[in-house]
Amino acid sequence: MTLLLAGAQYTPWLAPTTRLSSSSSSSASSSSSSSRPPLLVKAAAVEARPNSKPIGLQVLPADRTEELQAEARAMARAANATVYSPEFLSANYGNRPIKVIGRALEITVALGTFALKLFVDQKKGTLDQNMKKRAAELRIIFTRLGATFVKLGQGLSTRPDICPPAYLDELSLLQDALPTFPDAQAFACIETELGVSLESIYSSISSSPIAAASLGQVYKARLKYSGQIVAVKVQRPGIEEAIGLDFFLIRNLGFLVNKYVNIITSDVVALIDEFARRVYQELNYVQEGLNARRFKKLYADKADVLVPDIFWDYTSVKVLTMDWVEGVKLNEQEAIESQGLKVLDLVNTGIQCSLRQLLEYGYFHADPHPGNLLATPDGKLAFLDFGMMSETPEDARSAIIGHVVHMVNRDYEAMARDYYALDFLAPDVDVSPIVPALQNFFDDALNSTVSELNFKTIVDGLGTVLYQYPFNVPAYYALILRSLTVLEGLALYADPNFKVLAASYPYFAKRLLTDPNPYLRDALIELLFKDKKFRWNRLENLLEQGKKDQDFSAKDALQPVLKLLLAPDGEELRTLVIREAVRVTEAISIGSIVDTYSYMPDFMRTLVFNGSARPPLAMSDSELAIMIELRDRVLRIWGLLRTSESFDPALLQPILQTLQQPEARTLGGRVVGGITQRMAARLLQQVLRVPPAPAASSL
Repeated sequence: MTLLLAGAQYTPWLAPTTRLSSSSSSSASSSSSSSRPPLLVKAAAVEARPNSKPIGLQVLPADRTEELQAEARAMARAANATVYSPEFLSANYGNRPIKVIGRALEITVALGTFALKLFVDQKKGTLDQNMKKRAAELRIIFTRLGATFVKLGQGLSTRPDICPPAYLDELSLLQDALPTFPDAQAFACIETELGVSLESIYSSISSSPIAAASLGQVYKARLKYSGQIVAVKVQRPGIEEAIGLDFFLIRNLGFLVNKYVNIITSDVVALIDEFARRVYQELNYVQEGLNARRFKKLYADKADVLVPDIFWDYTSVKVLTMDWVEGVKLNEQEAIESQGLKVLDLVNTGIQCSLRQLLEYGYFHADPHPGNLLATPDGKLAFLDFGMMSETPEDARSAIIGHVVHMVNRDYEAMARDYYALDFLAPDVDVSPIVPALQNFFDDALNSTVSELNFKTIVDGLGTVLYQYPFNVPAYYALILRSLTVLEGLALYADPNFKVLAASYPYFAKRLLTDPNPYLRDALIELLFKDKKFRWNRLENLLEQGKKDQDFSAKDALQPVLKLLLAPDGEELRTLVIREAVRVTEAISIGSIVDTYSYMPDFMRTLVFNGSARPPLAMSDSELAIMIELRDRVLRIWGLLRTSESFDPALLQPILQTLQQPEARTLGGRVVGGITQRMAARLLQQVLRVPPAPAASSL
């Protein structure tokens, strides 16, 4: 078994366990007790009473009051947590030239050597040839320079507008694999932060870390009074100082880039500030605990998703205590299958949960690499490490779904315009040069259906376009691409033919059919109508896919379109629907006549049709085939709605209520009038027996 947490790669727990007794108090405890805040003294006194209620049980929903009190105590401990402040960094390091110059030289030598190699490659014309090699070298340099540059490299790996694809691939391999720091320092940190001695908290704790990451390392322990096994993450000593110095230097470099490097149009200092804020948030473990709680509330309602609980009385800015999760990394296929589990089932769970994160609630896990996703023995997908979270703006959630619709329709002009809504482009940027680039890529990629496309192929192709044009990819979107690419990569271990877009289709179909959002409603109409003709095959496909989503509700399907149909601005849609209603009524009527005729014995046909052996309808074979196909498709669609798990006769109630409105009566009258005219024309054709000209299919 392995556990992965905090971006680190966990090895099986083979380290010896330290048993703690009441007589073995560490020096850190004694040294910190005198300066212990009053609030922490109270917490320690409660913990020391043998007959007190086990604090570890406080996270149970049965005692919400106690949990909130514990959370409040943890937040009080984090009241003075450091936040990113450029002014503070300037004041702190501006008068420490020796320290600043020493670190600057270390960084300059490492990155300067790399830049020199790039310069030589450019002069020799081997820049593209050596790009993959140089990308690997940059990854190694970032690892050697420490936590700030590891985080920086991971951030760059999500920015296709800044880095070429070869660098994106290589930097995405960066792992938080840094050397461990002494256990004595870790144990002293726990005692200082929580204000109690180690032996008063744990009956045992691993004598060495289970894993080490760039910001901290993790121990496995057993709580003394509850007996629960927990993971204890302890922050690396001096990490705040090291990161602060690095960002002070990087930010000053950003001012120089803004001033002298014209090729970069973005505000580099603003980008650095945004990135630094995210890193500093990761240094606050109480905030990470709050992130985990919010994530659990939103997404752990599904039985196949697991989010560990936080033990607030044992959590502070530099110490995080949560449930220990037993499980296997999601990319360890053999270990997973040996437990009778399937990797693809777990990946599908991850994809569906990610889609809810990205497009439903907008609050998502921004770092879902294999180290943060575990397959538990009972088949659940466990999410770990909530230090890096992000949010998708509400408008962007709908725009992303609309973007997929435009891709399906190969509407590249609309795709280009979507980049305004997604905040990729400033409103004054002309998208016309971008349209041919999108068309060149997708016309080639879409030789197959969209559901058969590899997501990474799309990301790489879009990355090339983004890199060549003046895009400014928002952080949330870059993290979305990374998230879904990682999940597809995990699935490819188990099935080389897996396609994340195909697995995502049911969710997209459900949202299009049921979401009242005006943007999605318009996207659905755009998908269903083309050249003023209704595409029944698209509706049938949407319903087939939507039914695969466990949250699909037949009752809600198409309600947004129905409401628009009767809205004051829905005249154009009403005209299309009236025309289609007439066609469908005609198709069902003609289909019924043909079916009845085909079941008649020959002698009855002669009697009914006055001795004529000709078919009952004066129609060409092609037109009749189109009508029968339309009738059959409509009946199949109705069958899909009826066989939905959520189908109920009450499905028709909203429609009937809507049809009672004055606007609906007018609409109904227009439909009846159209049907009457059409049937009259058919009757005249029958009397004259003149077959109409063949009609083109619009299915």
